[in-house]
Amino acid sequence: MGRSLLAVAVIALLSTSPAAQTRGTAAPGSVVVLTTAKGDIEIELFVSEAPKSTARVLELAAKNFYRGLVFHWVQPGVVQVGDPLTRDMTKRETWGTGGSGPRQSVRPIGVAELTKRRFERGTVGLAYRNGEKPEQADCQIFILRVPNPALNGKYAAIGRVINGMAVVDKIVQDDMVKTVSVR
Repeated sequence: MGRSLLAVAVIALLSTSPAAQTRGTAAPGSVVVLTTAKGDIEIELFVSEAPKSTARVLELAAKNFYRGLVFHWVQPGVVQVGDPLTRDMTKRETWGTGGSGPRQSVRPIGVAELTKRRFERGTVGLAYRNGEKPEQADCQIFILRVPNPALNGKYAAIGRVINGMAVVDKIVQDDMVKTVSVR
């Protein structure tokens, strides 16, 4: 078994053990921390429920992909970040359309799995553009400020905010991710 597959298996086993459930702590390597000027947002990833999607987010976080990106879509019920086009203020009209690599219509980059988890306040999902298939999801993530049951079964619920919902509530459009880390 390869090292990354072994790590995913161990994390999945740890996160589903009764001890881990009663402690309420995340498995090592499954928490992404987005640092903003307003504070930190700690996201526990659902590694066993969405292994491909969470692996993609962890890979991008490890490469500092999210550093310097701005929250480009901010609504009363949701915030979204992860479009590399947000590094360029002159491309504002295209924000929300960018991905982590060149788009190829023959071979999509996306890896989203549809999950059965409910989209409650604090749920983190892997976003894809309207009119596209969920498999086109790639790097953009959204965080719900309020429950949204209309999303159930339509997106990959990849995690939940375990610390920093007050920060999420304060986010406004153009707030930036200063740093990102995995712990």
